[in-house]
Amino acid sequence: MGKYVAYPLHFFAPQTRKVATRMTQQGEPTDMSDALLGLCNSGKMQPIRDLVSKVAVTNTTVLLRGESGVGKEIVARAIHKASPRAAKQFLKVNCAALPGELLESELFGHEKGAFTGAYRQKPGKFEAADQGTLLLDEIGEMPLRLQAKLLHVLQDGEFSRVGGEKIIDTDVRLIAATNRDLEASMRIHQFREDLYYRLNVIEIRVPPLRERREEIPVLVDHFIRKFNAQYGRTVDVPAETLRAFVEYQWPGNIRELENAVKRIVVLGSARPVHVEIVSNLNGGRPAAARPGGVVLEARPNPDAPISLKDIARQAARDAERVVIKDVLDRVHWNRAKAARLLQISYKALLYKIVQCGLVVHDTDKEERPKEVMAS
Repeated sequence: MGKYVAYPLHFFAPQTRKVATRMTQQGEPTDMSDALLGLCNSGKMQPIRDLVSKVAVTNTTVLLRGESGVGKEIVARAIHKASPRAAKQFLKVNCAALPGELLESELFGHEKGAFTGAYRQKPGKFEAADQGTLLLDEIGEMPLRLQAKLLHVLQDGEFSRVGGEKIIDTDVRLIAATNRDLEASMRIHQFREDLYYRLNVIEIRVPPLRERREEIPVLVDHFIRKFNAQYGRTVDVPAETLRAFVEYQWPGNIRELENAVKRIVVLGSARPVHVEIVSNLNGGRPAAARPGGVVLEARPNPDAPISLKDIARQAARDAERVVIKDVLDRVHWNRAKAARLLQISYKALLYKIVQCGLVVHDTDKEERPKEVMAS
């Protein structure tokens, strides 16, 4: 990766940042589902935005593909919002979250007495989403028996509830999403070929965040605003941390980025997340010679064997020192409060303060201890 200039956060992607500000001022939804597609304006996402506008006005099924966390649900909601069905329901079912019997009931409903515990009639999502849009997430996890029933609904537009005989007509726009290789699943007979071709009328592949790095600063700004408002905070992301974010691979994509920013706001500091990201950027090694960061001890003989256990222990010690020092500074060295925040006992905190080289001369005094070098 190239070098990134140390500009503060508000210098990144100013035009896109104005979009997020305008959405907030106008009272429009600013959660992931409704706002983020407008912020994902990289060159990689522009063909997807164009395709969304073309397919939204039709009733054709859409297959969304991409890694976990890339924003497939965001794209699905954008399709629904731009469609003639926008005033009706948008419902989502995660096919991996329920066992087959419960998934069938969730999708198609059941009659009273259809199975043990079915004390009343229950409509399914296909009824609730009538004239609207239904997103079947992780469609590759659906059992084969249910795949056959879903195929029948797509072909004929009708179904019956579990335990029932009445034929129910349905008018639902179906969108399916998966991070699995469905072609490989077909080869080993885990996914029906006829259902695959019925779903895959329009395929939209959402690229991972590492291929859309220019979106990261404005997404960070969006999440910072969101969680600061949610938790009543005024936390910001330092430019140094933002540069690390841009360089990081983000295997969990937008979902991982959102969680990282949420941790920053909850902790009130970017330091713990920054240390973790920089360590990952260095292949699991802490950053060397960075003030307040994690330092890997130099080896006089580069050919000497390396103990991974020793490196892991050192990395853990260094990371602990950074976090403990950060928490102590934030609470003005109120060690009882710091222990509660770190979820360890007061005695354990005192031991770690000494172990990390943050020596306290008298733990009962209220004056702020001075940091000294570890022996």
